[in-house]
Amino acid sequence: MEQSFFAAANDLDNVLDEFERNEVLPSDIGWEAPVWVPDEDAPNCMKCESKFTFTKRRHHCRACGKVLCSACCSQKARLAYMDNKSARVCSTCYNILQRAQARGQIAGISQVTPSSGVAQREGRHVRFSDGSIPGGDGTSDSSTPSTPSHPITTPQGAAAVRPRAAPNTSPQHKGSPSKTSETRGRLSPSKNRGQHSERQSGSPRQGGSPRKTGSQRSPPRSRQSSRTKSLIPEEEDRLPPVILSIGDKGDYEVDSEPDPDRTLSEIKREETDPVMFLANPNLVVLVKVINLSCCVNRLCWCFSTRGMHTVSQDEVVILLEAMPDDDVIPRDIFAHLQMVYEEAGKGNTVGDLGHTIFNQPFLGSREHGGFLYIQPTFQCTQRLILPDPPYVVGVLLQKWETPWAKVFPIRLMLRLGAEFRYYPCPLFSVRFRKPVYCEIGHTIMNLLADFRNYQYMLGQVRGVVILLEDKRTLVRIPSNRYDDMMKVLNNCNEHVLSWGSNFSEEADSHLVCIQNDEGAYQTQAISIQNRQRKVTGASFIVFNGSLKTTAGLRGKSSIVEDGVMVQILPETMSELRQALRNMKDYTIGCGSTASEEPDETVEVRWVEDDRKMNIGVTSPIDGQSMEGLTNIHVHSGMDFAGEQRTIRWTEVFFLQTEDSMPQCEPMELSRLAESIATATCVALVQHLDSLREAGMNKLGLRVNIDRDEVGYVAGSKCQFLPPLYMTDLDNELIPVIHNAAASNQDTPIRLELIFHILHNVD
Repeated sequence: MEQSFFAAANDLDNVLDEFERNEVLPSDIGWEAPVWVPDEDAPNCMKCESKFTFTKRRHHCRACGKVLCSACCSQKARLAYMDNKSARVCSTCYNILQRAQARGQIAGISQVTPSSGVAQREGRHVRFSDGSIPGGDGTSDSSTPSTPSHPITTPQGAAAVRPRAAPNTSPQHKGSPSKTSETRGRLSPSKNRGQHSERQSGSPRQGGSPRKTGSQRSPPRSRQSSRTKSLIPEEEDRLPPVILSIGDKGDYEVDSEPDPDRTLSEIKREETDPVMFLANPNLVVLVKVINLSCCVNRLCWCFSTRGMHTVSQDEVVILLEAMPDDDVIPRDIFAHLQMVYEEAGKGNTVGDLGHTIFNQPFLGSREHGGFLYIQPTFQCTQRLILPDPPYVVGVLLQKWETPWAKVFPIRLMLRLGAEFRYYPCPLFSVRFRKPVYCEIGHTIMNLLADFRNYQYMLGQVRGVVILLEDKRTLVRIPSNRYDDMMKVLNNCNEHVLSWGSNFSEEADSHLVCIQNDEGAYQTQAISIQNRQRKVTGASFIVFNGSLKTTAGLRGKSSIVEDGVMVQILPETMSELRQALRNMKDYTIGCGSTASEEPDETVEVRWVEDDRKMNIGVTSPIDGQSMEGLTNIHVHSGMDFAGEQRTIRWTEVFFLQTEDSMPQCEPMELSRLAESIATATCVALVQHLDSLREAGMNKLGLRVNIDRDEVGYVAGSKCQFLPPLYMTDLDNELIPVIHNAAASNQDTPIRLELIFHILHNVD
């Protein structure tokens, strides 16, 4: 295996030449409004031909006018005919509009530094035209506003993604909204929703239970109008309010001016419970100094949130190594968690391998650049203060490392693991440490990603893994990620095909890219302690169709940095692309054509569906596992407020597999989910105080809609709601779900909606 997979990649010049030679020059696209294809004329995506469903929505490309799925139309570009405003475009148009800048950056690269043990040649250095250094103070990120930090969303199956604003008018139908939503992975409220809800809340249904006059509620309001204010003092010597106790009715006894010295002493005392701080009325941060003697023998501050789920954000844990001179609580962590909460309320969430960036000093240093968020796998969590799943752990980054967090986070994660000798990476953060990467320099990633403006990067498909065994490279693609693979395929040019990998728990080791003191990149491997290395993970793969028949080779496979480069014949590239489009397995032999058997093989395999989502998540109704189910986070719904509490719809789970999902129009299912959520909120808004007093802060509503069987159950804390609430739920919900059943001529619809009860903050 060592000789097979860690062989020198000593002829990369041809590869780089192919990248430069095959760049596509921009055309006139984007200068004029395109011909708009009507929704009804496109039952399938006009690129990959996938059928539109609720999770595969229609999207119009603002550059060519075609109707496409979210996978094929997920990019954004500035269009001249729209006064250079940013708009959604398809992958083909995006490539045409962006390749000029890519060509300009690639032209400055002549050599990729090969892996460790490879003969190296002097290459030209990459410099931006203004002399700025990637990751330095002068680096510009057009996608990041000038806030202290900005959450960037990462792929999470069907989990929430950042909302994308649609242009005000379409090219041909000014003032006429499109039939389909212009967002992906979230539900948008219909325009008459607020009026409908206000009408319902103003008068009870005939025959329904009377409304409580003491619980009159305000009209439903948007999330932006109910954004939570921070309780974190601006003064450096003051702390956020501390919760002293929680009453039987869910009310807090709060010390609004906690003594810093006494609070610090309590946090450091091993036998006491964590101290609960109020960052805002709906976000609690538990803080404790813990001794990780079970694994890494470090003393760490542990910050653990409760309340991020109310804004559809994974809870956050931060482990910060304590320093001998720590005589105050690191207040910057509170402010950062509050920022994450506020950004999530706008739809900007962070998940596994997501990041946040600092634009100002943090924890006493300007060199601290942000956080990389990871979901624990093999790491020890024995003594940590953990919230309910899903949650992520934030690892502190240095400023030089932030470009890698944006462009290729798996490389950075594994490099941190190698630095601290902890597989796959540590969960704790170390202040004032030396960065693991410096100036970008010569790397193959310069060809695959934009380190200047971060407008394009290596394609990433959830669930795809690349595994190296003896004389065999195995690329595993989940069958339910076909649409995402087609997006990657369409984004690559004719001669080069590349994509990134995910971290695989099946591997016992992983390739790591190390940058030495001279700035050159080398290949190493990190493995699980005391385990024999049999299967090694790789972070990316590049298929290059530049191999000549005169070379006398079937193909050639080499390790490049922390990935695999496969050089193949042009006809092999065509066959590989066709096999991917047809969802067929494909094997590439490597070695001399004179040999009967190939020296190595590269196998591309379609495997079982990827169901590694919502790990550890359970239903509040009865504890049913939600692992493997598709879900959508709701970021733009309406809040329904009572006198002291607010109810918010935050999430919907689809209890069917993707194959059995209803094939109705996406907007129809979206409106149905909205109608059910609105009816539920209208029914329960008068009961919010009593629900909160009973500890029922998180509610679930499971709905089954079929022509032959219609019903629902509601519950919290693994028990059904008492009859007190069911009469109002019946009055509001039964008409909605019966109307849906009457119009549903397709497969049964099974949904579970999640609601949270929050404190009013006005």
